[in-house]
Amino acid sequence: MGLAGLLACLCLSARAADPKPDATIKNASIEANVYLDDKIKADPALAADCLAEGRKWIDKNAAEAASARKDEPELFKDRGGYSFERKYSVRSVVDGRYVSVLRDDYMDTLGAHPNTDVNTILWDTTAKKRISIRPFFTETADNGPTLTAMRKAVVSALNAEKKRRGASETATVEWYKELKPTLLKIGAVTLAPSTEADKSSGLTFHYPPYAVGPYAEGQYVVFVPWATLKPYLTAEGAKIFGGTRPKSGADDQPQ
Repeated sequence: MGLAGLLACLCLSARAADPKPDATIKNASIEANVYLDDKIKADPALAADCLAEGRKWIDKNAAEAASARKDEPELFKDRGGYSFERKYSVRSVVDGRYVSVLRDDYMDTLGAHPNTDVNTILWDTTAKKRISIRPFFTETADNGPTLTAMRKAVVSALNAEKKRRGASETATVEWYKELKPTLLKIGAVTLAPSTEADKSSGLTFHYPPYAVGPYAEGQYVVFVPWATLKPYLTAEGAKIFGGTRPKSGADDQPQ
C-alpha cells in the first residue's frame, strides 16, 4: 500500500473511532454536539434527563450564535461559526443508587480563546431524579455548621493544590470571595470513589477556569475526605461513606 493509501486508511479509522453525538446541530452559525457515555445510556431515565438538558443547551446556543452572526457577519466569515461540545460521564456509583455525573462543556464563541465549564449531577436511581447532597447531612443551612466546615475544608484543599502546581498566590483571597458556605455557591460536587465497594470516600469539588483562579490556572478538582464531615452526617450519609480515596487519585484530575 502506498503512503497516500495508508494515510487514507488512518483517516478513515480515526473517523470511525470518533463517537457519534447523541444530539447535534451544524449550520453556518454553529456546530454543537452532546455526548452521553455508555454508563449513562445504560440507565434510560438518566439518559433521557441528560439528553433533554443537552438539547435545550444546544437550542439556546444556536439561537445566540444566529443572532451574533446577524449582528457581526464579518466575524463569522473570517473564522467560521461557534463551536460547542458537552459531555456527560459517570464518575461514581455509590450504594448502587447514587450516580455522580460530570458535565463538561467546551465553548468557542470566536473570542480571544475558547473556554470550558464543568458542572455535576447527582442522580438517585431509586427516585429517578436529580438530588442534592442534602440527604447526607443533618443540616445544610446557608452559613450553617455543615457548609461552614465544608467551605473551610475546600479552601484548605484548594490552597494545597495551588501550592502543588506552583500557582501564584496573588489575589487568591479575592478569587475565593464567591466561594460561599451555601449549597449553590460551594462548588459543583460529586461523590468520590472509594477503596471500599459501594461507598464514597468523600466529596470532590469541581471548579472551571475563572472560578477559583485565573484562566491560565485551568480547572481545579479538590477532594474532602468523608471523615472531615463525619460529625454532620445523617444515617444515610453514614451508610454511603467509607473507605479511602483510591491511591492513584486519577479519578480526581480534570480531563
